Amino acid sequence: MSEHVILLHGLWMRGFTLAALRRRLEREGYEVDLFDYASVLHEPESSIEKLIAFARAVEAKTGRKDKIHFVGHSLGGLMALRALEQMPDLAPGCVVCLGSPLRGSAVARSIAELPGGAFVIGKSLDVLLAGLDRCNVKRPVGAIAGRLPFGLGLVFGGLPSPHDGTVSVEETQLPGLADHCVVPATHTGLLFSDEAAAQTVSFLRNRRFARP
Repeated sequence: MSEHVILLHGLWMRGFTLAALRRRLEREGYEVDLFDYASVLHEPESSIEKLIAFARAVEAKTGRKDKIHFVGHSLGGLMALRALEQMPDLAPGCVVCLGSPLRGSAVARSIAELPGGAFVIGKSLDVLLAGLDRCNVKRPVGAIAGRLPFGLGLVFGGLPSPHDGTVSVEETQLPGLADHCVVPATHTGLLFSDEAAAQTVSFLRNRRFARP
């Protein structure tokens, strides 16, 4: 039995930004697929429908014999959870959210209040503002937060410490999570952090993050 990982990027990004994390996961023996979506121009509901079809196609190839995991950076984590709420019968696996504002994004709210700010964030604004009340998917979900405070949060202010420059640690915490950890990385740096990658692998294997 093999294990698959579906990687999802965040706002203003595309699939190629996940290349480093993909290589790390492949070295650990995972079969990795990138799900690329237009985070600004397309309605999130449309992207979620495509993600569901994408996951079902991966499942069909294996006949439900393999695990299917999801690893999403920032907005990508929210998109994965929203899609999984609609397919509770998908082949089992875990979810890792990297710097995802699971409780809603204060920085997105600050940008949206500026002239033209809502246009800059695009169609995903409502998803980023609303976040989730709790984790309702039928699989273990872990969240990794960064704590190096360099990013948009310094420009707009009002982001409580600790934070990764864009998302606060508090925003990544959600009732129903199986585990949560904090690593020394900025928001974008989570994609290139050796520790974040190692913690991701730990959760996919053990349903919990490694402890010192």
